[in-house]
Amino acid sequence: MPGMRDAFLSTMERVLDEDPRVAVVLADISAASLDAARRRHPDRVINVGIREQALIGVAGGLALAGMRPVVHTFPSFLVERPYEQVKLDLTHQGAGAVLVSWGGSYDMSTAGRTHQSPGDVALLDTIPGWTVHVPGHPDEAVALLRDALPGDDTVYLRLSGQSNARPHPGPGLQVMREGRRGVVLAVGPMLDRVLAAAEGLDVTVLYAKTVRPFDAATLRTAVAETGVADVVLVEPYLAGTSAHQVSEALVEVPHRLRALGTRRDAEVRRYGDVTDHDLAHALDEASIAAALKAFLRAA
Repeated sequence: MPGMRDAFLSTMERVLDEDPRVAVVLADISAASLDAARRRHPDRVINVGIREQALIGVAGGLALAGMRPVVHTFPSFLVERPYEQVKLDLTHQGAGAVLVSWGGSYDMSTAGRTHQSPGDVALLDTIPGWTVHVPGHPDEAVALLRDALPGDDTVYLRLSGQSNARPHPGPGLQVMREGRRGVVLAVGPMLDRVLAAAEGLDVTVLYAKTVRPFDAATLRTAVAETGVADVVLVEPYLAGTSAHQVSEALVEVPHRLRALGTRRDAEVRRYGDVTDHDLAHALDEASIAAALKAFLRAA
């Protein structure tokens, strides 16, 4: 099975042949993979080089000219470095684009901190109007991409090197299993390990691959049906990124919230593979299981 990045690139090859409105804007990353498409559509596959601020500026110009730009690079160079251009050249001007990152928080674990971006979704939360997708499987990534292309809005599609074993199609929060002692909300590629970590625990597990807009109604229903307003949020990026969304959804319900994700208290500078980083951030199955059990015992 191809990974999310390969699925995205092969889909874009087909989309460029199908839809003359779509343009792809690159900053060297993945340019070689779209070389055949560039030869067929030289005016709609644009490589600006390692100029990430220009990457977003060009996308804004294309959008204002009536095109649908798809912009792709690593998240640290797609959201963090050109943040001002994302804020002004896209949102402030009302220019729509689909930003597609690959690399997650630490998928490129051996590349060092420059290529890691656990704060990307939290940063986009400071700008209004963005739809944010965090697929957990390549098939979900392709479906979310194709759904985003016909529009004119601003969409962030966060692809990861980690994946769940199978896709879970459908909108909003999805109920993976039901329980009576609380709700665990797993985002994107966290689902499989959360299901494994929750084995034997009497909890409802919800799955989110679209985190903005946040499906508050389904969360409220799940909490009401369990009868226990204890929520554990497990995200593949900065811990607590969606905590304000959970709290707002449950503003009229006294509740407890435990947020798991990449660490906020320290910058992890050690090198190692993805498994090492999972351990460092307590996002491995055993650490999640321990956190769930401790939280539920404290109820």
